[in-house]
Amino acid sequence: MAHSRSARDFVALSDLHPNLARPNVIGVVIGKTDVRSFPDRKNIGTERYTFNFTIRDSPTCFINVQSWGREEYIRSLSESFRVGDCVTIENPLIQSKEAEREEKFNPVTPSGYKLLLSENHSVVKTSSCYDTDTRLLALLHLPVKDPQDYYSLGDIVANGQSLHGRVLNVLAAVMAVGEPKYFMTSDKRKGQSWDNESIQLAQSWVPQETVIFASDVRINFDKFRNCMTATVISKTIITTNPETAEANVLFSFIKESAQAGALPSPVKELANETINLEAVVDVYTVEQLKEKALQSDGKLEPLHGIIYGYISTLDIDENVSRVLRNRCSICRFIVNEASNTCTFCSDVSPEAKSTFASFDILVDVTDHTGTLRSCYLSDCVAEESLGCTVHEFLMLEENQKTALKWQLLLERSKIYFKVTLSPNWRTGLKVNLLSCRLADPVEASQSLLGREWNY
Repeated sequence: MAHSRSARDFVALSDLHPNLARPNVIGVVIGKTDVRSFPDRKNIGTERYTFNFTIRDSPTCFINVQSWGREEYIRSLSESFRVGDCVTIENPLIQSKEAEREEKFNPVTPSGYKLLLSENHSVVKTSSCYDTDTRLLALLHLPVKDPQDYYSLGDIVANGQSLHGRVLNVLAAVMAVGEPKYFMTSDKRKGQSWDNESIQLAQSWVPQETVIFASDVRINFDKFRNCMTATVISKTIITTNPETAEANVLFSFIKESAQAGALPSPVKELANETINLEAVVDVYTVEQLKEKALQSDGKLEPLHGIIYGYISTLDIDENVSRVLRNRCSICRFIVNEASNTCTFCSDVSPEAKSTFASFDILVDVTDHTGTLRSCYLSDCVAEESLGCTVHEFLMLEENQKTALKWQLLLERSKIYFKVTLSPNWRTGLKVNLLSCRLADPVEASQSLLGREWNY
């Protein structure tokens, strides 16, 4: 292993060149990919593991770092730091990069070189930015691209499918952060649209208080949802709360709008529905929930909790019009059925507006104490609960829809919910299901015993 060196021996990233022996560099991590594996051509039947990250030590210079090796080494190294950490790298190999080939898959950097890490010769250490150089902290808020070179969300919507497949920069405010969503791949592995590093970064964003500059995100037209989407790729670097004039103007606008209550209703609703389910721990029976609502004297604050019960009514195999509703592709709010237009996005031209089909199902939730009628199971929560997208659902025959229904109907489930008082609603309570998955039998039984003991 290389020996540690003093801070004065650090080489600036801009001064690196292949003839420099045993360099010692320091920088803040501004981008990072997940660990991946590839077949080892030299040792048939085995795999080599790799991940990349990007470090920065000045406003003008940042460089890509690549590490290859055994699974244990690579995973341990990857887990030792995150985006935003400061790292020192001892004895990396400096190699000229093939810009045209490598920048198809890696962040574009001003350096003509890249760093390669060796398990036997290189050392990576994390250290507090405050202990090393406070200048590094400020670099986290500098975009890696021209701060004026970006598309607004309005531009993307207006250009629509003509931007499909393009890699662009985006400046936007974060209005809501959802829970990580997973899907099953064709070989029954759990997959996700974003990588873990990007998901962890996104979970740190505070809705309505965060602006991001996302460089090199892929813009696609989602034919299932009939709207434009932005996806993080291996080239992407996201700068949180960038220190630019454009970002500061956007941040001020969002804060003033929020304080004045001027945000559109669908944005408020989406932000309110975005809740960390891990923070929801209170378990209720249906009877306890109804009693709490009755005792609130009409002043019940939005209530989040868990019910161990089952879906007792789930009519998805009769009339499609009772299962699907159209939502606005811009704000995701349910559109007017008669005109099929959104009444909230008034500042967007009719040509740029589009809608997509979304689940909007009324279900009954029952446990051993009673039933909550006409609860909402909608949008992404419904897709997750049913295990299929709207597009996949529409392709099913009637008998397949019935079979799908019985996978969930009358099965003991762990149901997360949000309840608000709604005098105009038929039951006086508006219940939105935030998650509905088959319950672990032991967990459900222990909860049921605990509830009965408390009676």
